[in-house]
Amino acid sequence: MDRTDRRIVQCLLRDGRASFRRIADVAEVSEQTVARRYRALVADGAVRVRALPSHVRLGDQTWFVRVRCRPDATDALADALAAREDTAYVSVTSGGSEIVCQTHTGLRDQGGSVLQRLPRTARVLGFDACAVMHMYVGSDAKWLAFDDPLSDDQAALLHTSDQQQHTTTGSAADLELRDQDAPLMAELARDGRAGVVELARVCGWSKSRVSARLDELLAAGALRVAVDLAYPRFGFHAPAYLWLTVAPGRLDATGELLSAHPETTFAAAVTGSANLLVTVTCRTMDDLFSYVTTKVGALEAVRQVDVVPVLHRLKQAGTRLRDGRLIPT
Repeated sequence: MDRTDRRIVQCLLRDGRASFRRIADVAEVSEQTVARRYRALVADGAVRVRALPSHVRLGDQTWFVRVRCRPDATDALADALAAREDTAYVSVTSGGSEIVCQTHTGLRDQGGSVLQRLPRTARVLGFDACAVMHMYVGSDAKWLAFDDPLSDDQAALLHTSDQQQHTTTGSAADLELRDQDAPLMAELARDGRAGVVELARVCGWSKSRVSARLDELLAAGALRVAVDLAYPRFGFHAPAYLWLTVAPGRLDATGELLSAHPETTFAAAVTGSANLLVTVTCRTMDDLFSYVTTKVGALEAVRQVDVVPVLHRLKQAGTRLRDGRLIPT
């Protein structure tokens, strides 16, 4: 991946639906070059952009589960978990005897959630589940660990709207997904960068209706844009889960601080004795060591940290991986 590819990816991480024209301004190349490079990155399995319903707005509870199993059964069980619609970030860890995954439970469950099925699975020796109490998802809580990050001026270009935003009527808190949104949501789940013309064709709506509804859903937080990266394609080979035990009174401030680190891909306050979960993606184990000892180790509120390296990941947010590449389904 060259400098232009890295700039395109950094723009997408900041705004997954930024127009090719806006990205071209930042990358200092033509709009056609950005479009061509983006399509090549997608075809190579390096990047995928999806727009998905907010689990919070759906009333779902997010969990992280650490599953202990027989080493000879790990791969098959991890593959079965990755194939489920209600899982994300399925990884094999701890020398191949543990699986870590994210899952969701909610009112729509019909007795078949991961948490309900695991106790009845013969290959499972035991598991621990922690509920996410609070995610750190602010504008600074993004993985941006490239060696050549965007400058402040370049990042600011992405904050300028490409067109006048529609005015959302009513309370954002009252805005919910409707049955008629189904074709719109299905297409955005397939391609989070689908344009208004394409979405109008798929939904059978007018372009103005698509544009207005999309703006409403994004503004209300009912729709979130997820950018999946195949990190090894960009030279990052040392992802890890950090389970931290933090003084309760300083939990929120510590979570905010760690979420702003460029190495951090996710941070959340969780239930359990380890009350803060942070996932990081570094280039090498040496870089991971440096991160843990200098950035995490410098925090007085952190009483204990369990570093769990990822051996291999089978699934990102909603996309399977094979041989280090994203495989859309």
